[in-house]
Amino acid sequence: MSATRAFGLLLGVAADAAFGDPRRWHPVAGFGQLAQRVERVVHRDNRGAGAVYTAVLAGGAVGLGVLVDRANNPIVRIVGTAAATWVVLGGRSLAAEGWAIGARLSEGDVDAARERLPHLCGRDPSTLDEAGLARATVESVAENTSDAVVAPLLWGAVAGVPGLLGYRAVNTMDAMVGHKSPRYLRFGWASARLDDLVNLVPARVAAALTVVGAPAVKGDRQRAVEAWRRDAGAHPSPNAGQVEAAFAGALGVQLGGRTEYSYGVEERPTLGEGRAPDATDVARAVTLSRVVGLLTAGLAALISLKRRARGPHPRRGSRRPTGA
Repeated sequence: MSATRAFGLLLGVAADAAFGDPRRWHPVAGFGQLAQRVERVVHRDNRGAGAVYTAVLAGGAVGLGVLVDRANNPIVRIVGTAAATWVVLGGRSLAAEGWAIGARLSEGDVDAARERLPHLCGRDPSTLDEAGLARATVESVAENTSDAVVAPLLWGAVAGVPGLLGYRAVNTMDAMVGHKSPRYLRFGWASARLDDLVNLVPARVAAALTVVGAPAVKGDRQRAVEAWRRDAGAHPSPNAGQVEAAFAGALGVQLGGRTEYSYGVEERPTLGEGRAPDATDVARAVTLSRVVGLLTAGLAALISLKRRARGPHPRRGSRRPTGA
């Protein structure tokens, strides 16, 4: 099964690289609409209701994945894994949005960059100047490299289609209800904490692969390691700070500072040392994100094959004797 899983994962990565997100009838968008309907039914201003919401939607996604993974036909498993990988990955779309904002900043068109930023993150673009837009883009590219590329591939490698669909369900719910607005402060708690949990290992793998890939953008591996170790723990998120700090060190820029959302303002800690990022660094961040994605694809395939190599073996003497 693990060989079919590895092949399916790589096919899905290739599909994402070639086609990006499906243009119509995107399953993740459909899941988001379903989540909104469930929210309207179960929403209460307490953690218990949020836990029910999270369990129902995440459990349903995992259950659907189990049906695919248990198919007897290996072709069905390969195609199912490839399709699931394609729809949950966001590598090409992330790169496209990053490139688009970087291009507009390079042209000096700050207004156009502001219009584009909401496609990438939830910050208030109206308050951001050119430097703020560049910083927001680099930070968002870094965080989403972990959330939209590294984490789903690793969950796919260890848990197959249930891992792929379950992870994307959790991450989507966190994006929808896991923030600190008055409506979701308590209701979104379960989704936010589960998202933190499922990203604990992937975020750190993403940071490590950022260190490995730093030379691809003329970055310094040692500076990436130093920023990761020194600054990641100060970030309010147990996971986002890992990869953002590694990106800051790899690119030789300083991230963090005042961050404005529609629901309020956060003062983020400083990540990395050096100058503020600019349009050139946005392009470098996108390239680094793509490199990390390729490294993760290879790692995910190896994990899948390794799991097969360590699978159960027939016990000695288990074959029934034949003859007298």
